[in-house]
Amino acid sequence: MQILDGKALSKKIETEVAASCASLKEKTGRVPGLAVILVGNDPASQAYVGMKKKACDRVGFYSVTHEMPENISQEAIEQTIEMMNENPNIDGILIQLPLPPHIDTTRLLELVAPHKDVDGFHPFNVGRLATGLDGFVPCTPLGVMELLAEYGIDVEGKECVVVGASNIVGKPMAALLLNANATVTVTHIYTKDLAAHTKNADIVLVGAGVINLVREDMVKQGAVVIDIGINRTEDGRLVGDVDYDNVAPKCSYITPVPGGVGPMTIAMLLKNTLKAAQLHAEEAR
Repeated sequence: MQILDGKALSKKIETEVAASCASLKEKTGRVPGLAVILVGNDPASQAYVGMKKKACDRVGFYSVTHEMPENISQEAIEQTIEMMNENPNIDGILIQLPLPPHIDTTRLLELVAPHKDVDGFHPFNVGRLATGLDGFVPCTPLGVMELLAEYGIDVEGKECVVVGASNIVGKPMAALLLNANATVTVTHIYTKDLAAHTKNADIVLVGAGVINLVREDMVKQGAVVIDIGINRTEDGRLVGDVDYDNVAPKCSYITPVPGGVGPMTIAMLLKNTLKAAQLHAEEAR
């Protein structure tokens, strides 16, 4: 069993992004800029945004966070997004989810200019991913693909089971795997017999937000297990969706939580923002 070390790979990617950022600045004078919208006081969201800001600082990006109160109006957020769409110094716009219930999240995501949609949530980019065209891809599934590639795990022709069908992880994960010629099954809350699918999988990718959802008897010997879940136990520990201690001995490769997919998400956000900045620099020539 080998651990897929997302922490180490994310540091390697940060070094590459920092070098490309410096090169872009030297050639064009452009510094990649990321703007984040943070609504309310959710501790997890605040922590994520803080981590993203620190990562931007480490690689030499310009970043700004628009912190807004929980009771902010839909119109006020929309005006901020429109302002950032027009700002030539901003290459990427990120709306930290989840948003309060009174906010129309879908409308806000559709309002972000597709060429600044570094989270890959705009329908334009979702459509390009589904049809195998270049665009911006959601950071977490993109990070999974980078992790698999780093360790030489080829998905072509493999039986891959995605557990969870969210727009943020499950659906784009399935699309990326399909585009890489994997055979993909997507399971979700309405799947009647989850184990019947996971037992036959060469690669199991789990992002459902349920502690110990995937157990030792649900994976075959030698499987690759990618745990995308992040949950906090009652005693404050961070754990994934996989019963790691019992599943790991059966695996050829497995991601730990924390230290697996999590760091890759932020690394891919940096790569997407750099990509946006490079495209904007080319258009400005």
